[in-house]
Amino acid sequence: MAVSFDLQTFILRARVLKLYRQALRVTKRAPAHSKGELMQTIRHEMEKNKDCNDNQKIRYLISEGMERLKGLDEMLDMQGC
Repeated sequence: MAVSFDLQTFILRARVLKLYRQALRVTKRAPAHSKGELMQTIRHEMEKNKDCNDNQKIRYLISEGMERLKGLDEMLDMQGC
């Protein structure tokens, strides 16, 4: 059964998937002892909000996720990872 999306939903879905892939790439740079926990946290956050249908809330969650990912990336840079 095919699911149809309007254009806005399709674009938001693509942005969420892009954020998820970026987060997984950043976790590859993390120290070995924390990689698993980071990946598990990212997956948990994505799954927690997977049934959200409110486009405004999705936009907010994407921007919050990007900020958190930016902070993690900067922290890993400072650690030299």
